[in-house]
Amino acid sequence: MRIVYLGTPDFAVLPLEKILNETSHEVVAVVTNPDRPVGRKQILTAPPVKKVALKRGIPVLQYEKIRLEGVEDLKNLKPDIMITCAFGQILSQEILDIAPFGVINIHASLLPAYRGASPIHFAILNGENETGITIMKTDVGIDTGDILLQQSLKIGDDETCGELFDRLSVLGADCIVKALDLIEKGQAKFVKQDDEKASHSKIIRKEMALIDWSKPAQDVVNQIRAFNPAPVAFTYLNGQPFKIYSAKVCDLSGKAGEILRADNELVIGCADKSISLIKVQKAGGNALEIADFLRGNKFNVGDLIG
Repeated sequence: MRIVYLGTPDFAVLPLEKILNETSHEVVAVVTNPDRPVGRKQILTAPPVKKVALKRGIPVLQYEKIRLEGVEDLKNLKPDIMITCAFGQILSQEILDIAPFGVINIHASLLPAYRGASPIHFAILNGENETGITIMKTDVGIDTGDILLQQSLKIGDDETCGELFDRLSVLGADCIVKALDLIEKGQAKFVKQDDEKASHSKIIRKEMALIDWSKPAQDVVNQIRAFNPAPVAFTYLNGQPFKIYSAKVCDLSGKAGEILRADNELVIGCADKSISLIKVQKAGGNALEIADFLRGNKFNVGDLIG
């Protein structure tokens, strides 16, 4: 089949590579978002999917708004099917109707759970112990289309968003190859979603990573896991942002935000128990394991943080 692949971040790389390496389908173009300034020096950087496409000699199309700029280009490519994976833009009905087999999406949750932009973050944030990949047929709604196949994945107790992101990308690659095989053989069966069971995930904003010490300890740890590697959970230390990359629940109890231990570990009180910090970064410093951090930073038991 002639495939147009639409994707942008690292998550979309492995599925594209698996299609190229392990199937006979022809990827006639890759569509992605425009290059963006990245880092402190604001260096213009290509999306990861674009880099892969260029290495493989695949034409790349980039649009700020594909609904306004890309319709005729996509029609001219005459794809049999289009695949989206973390593309980041909503497609119009006109685009959805271009390919005979429609548009198939790789979504990182077990739909209808966690429709929307940030399913991996929210699965961890809400303390889920299972997630997965859904291959679905895209419609004009947000992740509301009919489901072709799903595969579940257990979430590790200490797993971060970045770690789960990588495992789901691998699973997504496996699933899309299976889906294409079913579609090509005429064996694809699509099942409608149960809208009454739907939940949603919002776009992640930096302010969502601010720790509320009045929450239960496990909720705080889940927040820290969910926002590692970005935007990174944080609190305030002497009026400056203080990032926390990892932590674990501790049985000590005290006031919310109170420093309960500050010798060879740093333990902070929450609503019920407390958390012991594992890796942190103060403003202007490097990310450090807590033992290394405490060698150069002293705290008093009973002081409040945040």
